[in-house]
Parts: sequence; C-alpha cells; structure tokens
Amino acid sequence: MSGPAVVGIDLGGTNVRAGIVKGQRLIRVAASAVPADRPREEVLEAFFALADQVIDRSIEAIGVGVPSVIDLKAGVLYDVQNIPAWKEVPLKALIEKRYGIPAYINNDANCFAVGEKYFGLAKPYDHAVGLIVGTGLGAGLIANGRLYAGSNCGAGEFGMVPYRDGTLEDYASGRFFKTAYRTSGRELFDRALCGDLTARAVFREFGTHLAEAVKVILFAVDPEIIVLGGSVSKAFAYFEQTLRDSLSNFPYSITIRNLKIDVSTTEHIAILGAAALIFDARK
Repeated sequence: MSGPAVVGIDLGGTNVRAGIVKGQRLIRVAASAVPADRPREEVLEAFFALADQVIDRSIEAIGVGVPSVIDLKAGVLYDVQNIPAWKEVPLKALIEKRYGIPAYINNDANCFAVGEKYFGLAKPYDHAVGLIVGTGLGAGLIANGRLYAGSNCGAGEFGMVPYRDGTLEDYASGRFFKTAYRTSGRELFDRALCGDLTARAVFREFGTHLAEAVKVILFAVDPEIIVLGGSVSKAFAYFEQTLRDSLSNFPYSITIRNLKIDVSTTEHIAILGAAALIFDARK
C-alpha cells in the first residue's frame, strides 16, 4: 500500500464511525453510539473516545463529515442535525489540539461527493455531483476535479429550490412518500419488491419529481455524472425509467446524451468521503 495513513470519521446523529485509510484501502473500521441528547461535552467525549481507537503516530491527518453548516476555514460546526447541544463547536481546533495533526471538516453531502471522486464511480470524471436522496435531498459538487463547497459551505443545496407548493426536497426525497402517501419510502420499497403495483406506481411518480431536481442541477453545474446515494436510491430500479423519460424534454439534447446517472456501490462511503477531504485539500 502507498500513500499516507489518514483517518476518516463520519459523525451522524445516532452513530459515529471511523476508519483508517491507506492508499486506496480502508484497513480498519470502528463505530460507537452517539449520546445525541446529552450535553455538549458528553458528545465530544464520545467522539474522541472513538477517534482514540484509530489514531496513532502513523496518522498524518483527520477528515470529518458532519450533517451541519460549517465555517470551512475555521472548522466550526453550527446546528448539527440531531445533536441539539452542538449549536457551535470549533471541532477542527479541538481535534488539532488533541492530536497535533491537521483536521479537515465538511458536511456529509460534500463528503459523499468527494468520496465518490476518490474511491467510487466519479473517479474518472472532472465534473460530478453526489446526490443524496434520503430523508432530505442534498448534494456535493466536484468541479474541475476538486470539491466545490462555496464560500459558506452552501453550494449544492438544490433541495431548497422552490418547486410547486414547496421545495424540490418536498417532492424529490423521502418526504414525498410521507406527505403524499402517508407512508415511508422503506415500506413502499418492501412492497415494490413483493410485486405491489401501487407501490411501484408511486416510485414511478417519484421519478418524475426527481427529474426536475436533476434538471436544476444540469442547468446549474452541467456535470458528467450524477451519483445517487441515500436510502431512497436503493429503489432506483423502480424510478429509473420515469426519471430518464422525464429528462427527455431537457432543451440541451447533448447534455442528456452525455449524462451518466448511477447509484453508489462504494462500501463505507461516508468514512472514505471524510478521508478524501484530506486528499482533495492536498491536490
């Protein structure tokens, strides 16, 4: 194996997972629960307890993916999702003080995109979008071969674009199933797998809405590939056709002809994506 040994950490609302990455391989993974409803310091203690398990003198840098708004230069987290006590946490400074090595922090959607660039389906492309279709709709952007997060870590928030009586996120994420059909995407997926025609029809409808989000992405950043991730992407087979059919009226035919849309198959992409922040920063 070649390249530095680095650590990627994925901090979610219920679990924190960490891994050592050397070269193109993830060589160790550890995980623990996050006491999300506890005070700020208790959550930090749980974070560092896990980090201590994978960080030693061989580690050159640490990357962390977090579901929050982030001051990228200072590495300060704001309003971390599902961790109420983490309103403002200078995580970069705390990590660097504890371990004495550089730390890179970014949000989970950006980590997904840069992870796919360095380890997954976006590797051959200079312009890519990692689109997380799950509870919400989030995206990370790769432009000219590097992660582009914007000046306030807000680039790629296509889910917030107004659409119909709400936003694209209301129609092109798991919210759609709850709002329109009073059920979950998971339940519909299970039914679709069993041959339920009504559930499959709902996913076909969903594909038409997701296509509108894709059109916005195409107009905004014109990627070569869109890599889908998130829980709803597992049902891609049931909405792929209507998604592609609904893109057929896009005004730039060459864009649709050249566009690739696929579902991520990269195992441990959240950890790898956090580690990839380091490689992207050093590029």
